[in-house]
Amino acid sequence: MSRTDHRDVGIAGTTTLAPVDPELVAAIEAVGAAVGVRATDRLAGAHDASHYLLAPQVVVTPVDVDEVARVMAAARAGGAPVTFRSGGTSLSGQAGTDSVLIDTRHHFRRIDVLDGGERVRVQPGATVRAVNTRLARHGRKLGPDPASEIACTIGGVIANNSSGMSCGTHANAYRTLESAVLALASGTVIDTGAPDAADRLRQEEPEIHAGLAALRDRIRSNPDSVETLQTLHAIKNTMGYGLNSFLDHTEPLDILAHLVVGSEGTLAFVAEATFRTVRVKPSLATGLLIFADLADATSALPALVAAGFATIELLDAASLRVAQHDPEATADLTGLVVVDHAALLVEFQEESADALEVRQDASVAVLDALPLVQPAALTTDATTRAQLWHIRKGLFTAVAGARPSGTTALLEDIAVPVERLGETCEQLIALFDEHGYEGSVIFGHAKDGNIHFLVNERFDDPALLARYESFTEDMVALVLRQGGTLKAEHGTGRIMAPFVHRQYGDELYEVMWEVKHLIDPGMTLNPGVLLTEDPRAHTRNLKTAPTVESEVDRCVECGYCEPVCPSRDVTLTPRERIVLRREMQRARDDGDEELARTLEKEYGYDGVQTCAVDGMCQTACPVLINTGDLVRRLRNENQNAVAQAGWNLAAKHWDAVSAGGGVALSVADAVPTVLPALATRVGRGLLGEDTVPLYTDDLPGGGKRRRVIDAEEPVAVFFSSCTNTMFAPVGGDGVAESFLRLCERAGVQVTTPVDLPSLCCGTPWKSKGLSDGYATMTAKVAASLARATAGGRLPVVCDASSCTEGLQVLLAAAGQADVRVVDAVAFVDEHVLPNLPEGRKVASATVHPTCSSTHLGLNAALARVAGAAAETVVVPDEWGCCGFAGDRGMLHPELTRAATRSEAAAVAAAASDVRASLNRTCELGMSRATGQPYRHILQVLDDTQAAARGTG
Repeated sequence: MSRTDHRDVGIAGTTTLAPVDPELVAAIEAVGAAVGVRATDRLAGAHDASHYLLAPQVVVTPVDVDEVARVMAAARAGGAPVTFRSGGTSLSGQAGTDSVLIDTRHHFRRIDVLDGGERVRVQPGATVRAVNTRLARHGRKLGPDPASEIACTIGGVIANNSSGMSCGTHANAYRTLESAVLALASGTVIDTGAPDAADRLRQEEPEIHAGLAALRDRIRSNPDSVETLQTLHAIKNTMGYGLNSFLDHTEPLDILAHLVVGSEGTLAFVAEATFRTVRVKPSLATGLLIFADLADATSALPALVAAGFATIELLDAASLRVAQHDPEATADLTGLVVVDHAALLVEFQEESADALEVRQDASVAVLDALPLVQPAALTTDATTRAQLWHIRKGLFTAVAGARPSGTTALLEDIAVPVERLGETCEQLIALFDEHGYEGSVIFGHAKDGNIHFLVNERFDDPALLARYESFTEDMVALVLRQGGTLKAEHGTGRIMAPFVHRQYGDELYEVMWEVKHLIDPGMTLNPGVLLTEDPRAHTRNLKTAPTVESEVDRCVECGYCEPVCPSRDVTLTPRERIVLRREMQRARDDGDEELARTLEKEYGYDGVQTCAVDGMCQTACPVLINTGDLVRRLRNENQNAVAQAGWNLAAKHWDAVSAGGGVALSVADAVPTVLPALATRVGRGLLGEDTVPLYTDDLPGGGKRRRVIDAEEPVAVFFSSCTNTMFAPVGGDGVAESFLRLCERAGVQVTTPVDLPSLCCGTPWKSKGLSDGYATMTAKVAASLARATAGGRLPVVCDASSCTEGLQVLLAAAGQADVRVVDAVAFVDEHVLPNLPEGRKVASATVHPTCSSTHLGLNAALARVAGAAAETVVVPDEWGCCGFAGDRGMLHPELTRAATRSEAAAVAAAASDVRASLNRTCELGMSRATGQPYRHILQVLDDTQAAARGTG
């Protein structure tokens, strides 16, 4: 079987996929692992955050370490290399392959907090943010603090020896790893934390044990090797293997465990890792120090380090110009006329307010002595601090997201001794000018001498590829001349593998190859990554970005969106939806119509039907892409005239249609489940699963027609959701009646539109791409609310968070953005709670925020209202969009089932008295997922009031 990918050239090649080896597929399937071989599976797996692109033969999704070992054995027997993929946030090309890709994201997410948070045991698919969320209640966190913490996983943290903004080299992955469960290329699985682990390594892998001891002695006996390693690892360094482990540890077992850190999947699979955690320092003060130029900024570093700043982040002049356009930019920054300026973003982190005050007082003299162009000002205000960090963290994406269509963004990182940072930056800027890289920026961790720089390049033009090669050669020479490291945080990958020899010299380079051959003698683990004999490896398999559409063109494929996507475990993630659109266009551009048709056909279910269009991806996306907008547009393009006409008619007669839907559910609820279930299954078979909802016995009966209310002195217009007509509430009256009673008890008057039963927020039409019906409903609602609100004088209050968001979007589209729409939970929090007597609280409530409440910023209000109804409020760490998405959970139950799996387990463990949310269809989804009834939080609050009055 050929292992040469069709893109194994310096510039873009054909997109025709290499044939799949059926013997390899059969061998892997025989060990029981799930195997993906469709064009969609392979091309979705071809993309990560780097600028490399290799299409795997197969994508395997094992469920545990034993299955991983069996897959590795099957691949090894077939002569097929394997590569491990988890978060896919790697920037250097270490997570791609043209052979077997093992996806460890889906089934390796367990997190066990140990010793009150002082240690944590984690599987490789858990994200850094998920781990830190679990540790936060103990006042602890992981040492590594990468900027990609929302999406990067523990597997990647270990593979790349991640560090970050404040952990330096003292609290990175290498320094804080305590033990790991390793699956070696031979199939041996060993827990380095087990009492007998050292003996097991000696007995089961005698050659590795003896070889590591011999290499240890070889390195230690060579003064030049010792000096080189000590010098290079005194600063951040992720180039090549971490041979410093031979100096830091004596036992072969400990050497092996720490060699694996930073080995980028080339030595072993890390099935589990235990870390020592660090204490969270909650008292913070942050400031942006602006200097006339880079020289002034970098010369200030020794004094700032001595003053005890935990983080010192550099922004060059180009970065400051970009940051000035950030919506969060402070007045001091926006008012600056940037010439050659540079800035340092500094922050104190202390364990108490008193300690912070002492630290700030001591720094006054230091700051006053600096050659600043503006007076230094440190702030403890959370809002201002968030603005300053948004500026810094948004630099990469601000530049990359605005890059010309068709170009690829490259984010590189280097480290040099701090005293040489200023000169290095100046020379790097000169290289940008010399090679014609306009708009490039430099920023990074100045305290560690570690900077990142970004350039945009096209790889489909041989002349531009030659420019990139020439720039890389000059950059490598510059960094090595300054005594620096070519990779500080992002891992060697493919991009710097050809230069490992140049950084370390003959002897240590030879030791690295001996490490590889010793631990992976068959060269089956991620070959071509970290070490290579190909001097042009960094220019092969380069990713190009064909122009497609707005959402697609802006995407930098970082993967930040993936952990919040409800369909991530059933079909595709937002990143995968986007990259497959690129692959379709690439196939069309290359004339490969067969591949284009195949991808388009598979995309119908994977990309369009199972997208919840919830927009949660936008909340995580650094360039604010809402992939749901793309999917809605595709649905609109795929709608036929009959569906458009039918739903347009429904919009005109929504009172009757919504009431009819409720009646139908009531009828279905009254007869044996098998009858309506059979009817819907027949309908789905005839008309399609994306057209006819599936009836199940957990669906409620229909609700009541919405009540029209008139008030003499209303303070708001109440817009009750039509989902209350469609679906009956749990336990007594629904949320609309609870809201009205709460308002009455607080002396707050509300009114409704006179035609409320015929109105809808428009979300059913918009989410399905039914543009005609959406336009009809938009016109109706806009006219009605203009009358009811007296031209926008009164706010509109809605009792379902998704409908609140839908109304905001609808009114904005109608040119009535001045009509303020408020969710009922926020309205009660602000206007009702202060005037309510205390109710008889339940002991505990588990609360499910929603995608809409997140978009609307309601989650804090939800917690406060829940706190008025329950002594203890639990928001599961694992909560996420339930994927019910209106009727999507009835069309595709597998979407909700996958989206809620982790949260449902957490809810069961919480065992609260009540469970609540703030959106009726989400309540249905969570009730289905957990087997426990979910109600609107205002119903729960209403119950506590009734209980206190003795009327409940």
